[in-house]
Amino acid sequence: MAYSASDLSVLAYANNFTLWHFTTTDSAITSGGYFNKAADMLRVNDLIIANIDTDGTASTAFYVVTGNDGSSVTITAYA
Repeated sequence: MAYSASDLSVLAYANNFTLWHFTTTDSAITSGGYFNKAADMLRVNDLIIANIDTDGTASTAFYVVTGNDGSSVTITAYA
């Protein structure tokens, strides 16, 4: 399954920082280009709380937007 805009929502916004929530049945969202269609919304250092693999072994993970050149978005697991 691919990224769906309706599964990404804003939880909070302040001082040029956005906290996002994303839910998906996909088991991996860090693959190259997964969030490219959201490049106009996501900014470097935004935080995404993701509920992944919701139709299988569901889990919650935190990701940071580490790159966005306007068309290509990179996220990394928050450590």
